Amino acid sequence: MKLPIYTVEGEDSGNQAELAESIFAIEPNETVIYEDVRRYMANQRQGTAKTKERGEVRGGGRKAYRQKGTGQARRGSIRSPLLKGGGTVFGPKPRDYSFRMSKKSRQLARKSALSLKAGEDAIKVVNDFSFDEPKTRKVVDILDGLGIENKKVLILTAETDKIIYKSARNIPNISVLEANKPTTYQILDADVILVQQSAVDVLQGSIEPVEEVEA
Repeated sequence: MKLPIYTVEGEDSGNQAELAESIFAIEPNETVIYEDVRRYMANQRQGTAKTKERGEVRGGGRKAYRQKGTGQARRGSIRSPLLKGGGTVFGPKPRDYSFRMSKKSRQLARKSALSLKAGEDAIKVVNDFSFDEPKTRKVVDILDGLGIENKKVLILTAETDKIIYKSARNIPNISVLEANKPTTYQILDADVILVQQSAVDVLQGSIEPVEEVEA
C-alpha cells in the first residue's frame, strides 16, 4: 500500500511511501492486541503496595481486659482486624505484576495496531525535518500545517533526535519516539502517527515478517 508524503508545510510533495501490506493491511487480531496492552500496563506497575497484617502491627501483647463482667466481647488482642489500629485482613503485599508474551505474539499485536491505524487514515508520512535548536513553535507550525494540532500525535523519527524531542515535550499530547520503539499501547493511544520519511523503513524493519498466531 502507498501513502502520500507531505511536506512540513502540510502540502502533498507528490511522492509516495511504500508500506508493507503484511504490516499495515492485515486483519487485526483483537485478542493479541488486548493481551499485549494488558502486558504493557501490568509491566508499568511498581507492585509496592503493602499493609500490615495482624502479626505485624504493634501491641496486643496482653489481654485487653478481663474475660468476664465488662459486657463486651472477649477480646484477647487489640491487634484484631475488627479494631481501629488492628491488622489488615488479606491486604496487599509487594509483588511483581509483569508477565511475558512470545516475540511472535508481540509482533502480531504491533502489526494489528498499525493496521487499525492505517485503516482509520491515522498514519501520515512527512518529509524528514530537524532543527538547529529546540523550538516549540516550529513543531506547532508543522502540526498546524498538517491539520492535526488538536490531536494526540506520536512522532516517529529514524533515530534519536534530542532537538525534536525537546521542541515537542512542552506540547500537550505530543510524543516523540524512535521508529523501532513504539509499543502496541503507544500506537493505539495516539490519534495520529506522524512518521518521518526515513523512519518508515526503520519502523517496518523492527517488525519481522512472522506467521499469524491464532488466538
